[in-house]
Amino acid sequence: MKEVDLFGVFLSPFLLWGTLAFFTLLLVRALLDRSGFYAHVWHRPLFDLSLYLLIFAILVSIAWSLSE
Repeated sequence: MKEVDLFGVFLSPFLLWGTLAFFTLLLVRALLDRSGFYAHVWHRPLFDLSLYLLIFAILVSIAWSLSE
């Protein structure tokens, strides 16, 4: 994966995927909160961190497979 040129500043692609994963996490958290799923979760911050890492890993693996 190559660096992304943003107005002359080179950014790591992981920063962009992390940002996209964060906004996806916000959407998924809103859906889970609205559905009442969090009533069954023991430790919400730990669950949210794990969910973020899963979303991030999925996005990076998709990007990795598309770049080949």
